[in-house]
Amino acid sequence: MVTAGHASTKPRDGVSSLAGRWPFLAQRRLLVAYISVIVLLDLAAILLFGAATEVRLPDVLTFVALMSCGAVCIEATRRLGMPAGVSRDLLSAWWLPVALLLPPVYALFAPIVLQVLLQVRVRATVLHRRVLSAAAIGLAGCVASVVFHRLVPDPRVLSHGSAVPIMYAVAAALLFALINTALVAVAAHTADPDSRWREVLWNRESILLDVVELCLGITVAIGSHLNLMLLVFALPPVVLLQRSLLHAQLQAAARTDAKTGLLNAAAWQREADTEIVRARRTGQTLALLIIDIDHFKRVNDVHGHLAGDQVLVGVAGMLRSQVREYDVVGRFGGEEFVVLLPGADLPEARRVAERLRTRIGRMAVPADEAMITVTVSAGVALMSVHGDDLIELLAAADLALYRAKELGRNRICIPAVPSPPPRLPGEAPA
Repeated sequence: MVTAGHASTKPRDGVSSLAGRWPFLAQRRLLVAYISVIVLLDLAAILLFGAATEVRLPDVLTFVALMSCGAVCIEATRRLGMPAGVSRDLLSAWWLPVALLLPPVYALFAPIVLQVLLQVRVRATVLHRRVLSAAAIGLAGCVASVVFHRLVPDPRVLSHGSAVPIMYAVAAALLFALINTALVAVAAHTADPDSRWREVLWNRESILLDVVELCLGITVAIGSHLNLMLLVFALPPVVLLQRSLLHAQLQAAARTDAKTGLLNAAAWQREADTEIVRARRTGQTLALLIIDIDHFKRVNDVHGHLAGDQVLVGVAGMLRSQVREYDVVGRFGGEEFVVLLPGADLPEARRVAERLRTRIGRMAVPADEAMITVTVSAGVALMSVHGDDLIELLAAADLALYRAKELGRNRICIPAVPSPPPRLPGEAPA
């Protein structure tokens, strides 16, 4: 659930060789410290609550039944796969009832069981991401369980339909969502400090998913407490919703570049074509930028390809942070990026390009004991001035980019507009 980490590429006190076998050690030091603290807190909570919990057969049967439903849900959706990075699922429908109905130690164990299944049966990712995910969910579930059991000492009253216990269950579920989201968001932002908090916290879609998870979790909790056999009827709709959610996420992932998270070339061209058609229809201006990292091969040769990848990630993050939400940003291949600016005239496009050039030039990416700095060159093209369709605009901006590199790089260029031929005496204007 954590974004890609920053890897070391040069030997330093044996860390580089260890990082080859343990990717966790190749992450940012602050991220390593944060994950270590979260995991240690989770282990401490397991030991603390495990020692204080009496094992009862009904609790064990309820736990096994809920985890079995989670396993069936994972098996039923595993052929779809799972998108890389921070992804969403509906497995809270199974571990949220564990937090509400059972002692807190079960809430700590539930995500471990399901994360192991996800790692083995769905998608094997780097281990520290699974461990962090299990620890964050476990701590969130543990806190929610402790709070709910303080407010409702006997969870059996949930099945009576009383309003107050159900409202307490809703409050506990909200607390679970808040803590889990916060723990994961801090890790994601620590891995990529240039990312905006709103990208790793909530948006409208994630809030809607949290509400759905809350409703499912409480409904499953009430049903399973009435009779564990009712889980058989709860399982099919949860599986269907899980498949729909994963399918939508995988469709979105197919549009993005795996390294930078920006639109890939094909998706960017589709979005750009749509914006150009809209600009023609409305008569609005539109500008296109092609941005290229100067001497990027030198970065790979000196610092290694892993450090080069982090430079790409840093530049992509800077591009996202410095343009408007409706601007279309993509990776065009290699070290080239493209930005479409709907509604921008030539002076505004040049200001945006200059701001991007300046901000990227000030950016520093850590690589072992050094900090990598890069510059960019950019070509700017304006619709109806340098071209009327996407191919013409790309060609014009690419020509301007080539000119910027010829002039010494780290600069912005605009293609020259050919002047009309002089009119002969007495000739009427065209």
